[in-house]
Amino acid sequence: MLSDRRQRVLCALIEEYIHHAMPVGSRTLTERYSLGVSPATVRNDLSALEDGGYIYQPHTSAGRVPTDCGYRAFVDDLLENEWVQEENPHPDVVSQLRQQASELDELMGQTSEALMRLTNCLSIVVAPSLLRARLRQISLISLAPTRVLVVIVSQDGEVLNRQIAFDEEVPTEELAAVQSLMNQTFAGKTLDGMGEVDEELVAAMHDPLFQIVLEEVVACINESDDGRLRRMGMSSLLSMPEFRSSSSVLPLVKLLEDEEVLCSVFDEAAEEGQDCLVRIGAENPVPELSEVSVVAGRYGRGDSAGIVAVIGPTRMDYGAVIRAVHAAQQALREG
Repeated sequence: MLSDRRQRVLCALIEEYIHHAMPVGSRTLTERYSLGVSPATVRNDLSALEDGGYIYQPHTSAGRVPTDCGYRAFVDDLLENEWVQEENPHPDVVSQLRQQASELDELMGQTSEALMRLTNCLSIVVAPSLLRARLRQISLISLAPTRVLVVIVSQDGEVLNRQIAFDEEVPTEELAAVQSLMNQTFAGKTLDGMGEVDEELVAAMHDPLFQIVLEEVVACINESDDGRLRRMGMSSLLSMPEFRSSSSVLPLVKLLEDEEVLCSVFDEAAEEGQDCLVRIGAENPVPELSEVSVVAGRYGRGDSAGIVAVIGPTRMDYGAVIRAVHAAQQALREG
C-alpha cells in the first residue's frame, strides 16, 4: 500500500510518461508538478517506488518508466475517484450517436468510430450474441408461392432476415400458423433457454414446416454471431512509438485480425460481470496482449450483453479512455 505522497509522485510520473513516452527524471517531476516536497524527497520516493516494482530504470543514466504494477496502482486510484465515472461523460457524443443511428448494427459502427476518435486507440464493439438474446418477434413474409422471408427481431433491437426457398408452394394459412407458433414458443425467450413448453406446443413443433423454419432461424442467428465484432483504429494503434518494430508487433496484429479469438477474450470479460474492466499488460489472458492494455465494459442485459472495448499501449491515457468507454456504454444501452 503506497502512502499518499508516493501515490502522488507515481501518478505524476505516469502522467508525464503518458504524454511524452520518455523516461521521467526527478527534475522533471519537481519542475512540472506541484508535489509539495523537496527534490531530494522526490528522488527518495522514486527509489522506493523502484524497489517496490512500480517503476524501473531502463538505463543507468535514464529516468524511470512505469511497470504494469505501477499502472495498476495508478488505475485503481483513478477508479476510486468519482470524476472518472461521470454519469454522463461526453454528453454531446452520446446524444449525436442516438440521433444518427436507427438500428443496433448502425449504432455499433458509429460508436466504434466515435470511440476511436476520443481515444486515438483501437476501438472494438462486440454485439450481443443472439443465441443468448431474448427474441421480440419472428415474422414470416411470403415473397412468392415458394419463397419466404424470415425476419427476426431481438428485444435489444437487432434485426436479422433470411430467405427460404421451398420446392413446393407454401399456403399462406400454414405460414401464418407457423409464425404464430414461433412467437408463442420464442417471444420473450432465448433460443438456447426456452424453459418448459406445454404439450400442445410440443406436438405442433413436429410439423415439417415448423422444423424447416426453425433450422433457418438458428442458421441465421449463427451467421450473425460470426460477424459480431466492429473495430476501428488499427492504424492509430500501430502508429504509436511502442509498436515501431514490425517483428514485435506482428503477433499482436495477427491476434487483432482473428475475430473468433477476440470475441472469446471479450466474452470472458462479459462473464466477469464488471461494469468496466481494465487489464494491463501481462494481466491479459493471452500473451499477444501482454504489451497492451484493454479497457472493456458491458452493455445490454443479462447473458446477452455485448462489449465495448479499447486496446492501446500500456501508456494509454486511462482516465480519458475509461470516460470514453462509459460514454459508449451509455449510447449502446439507451440508443
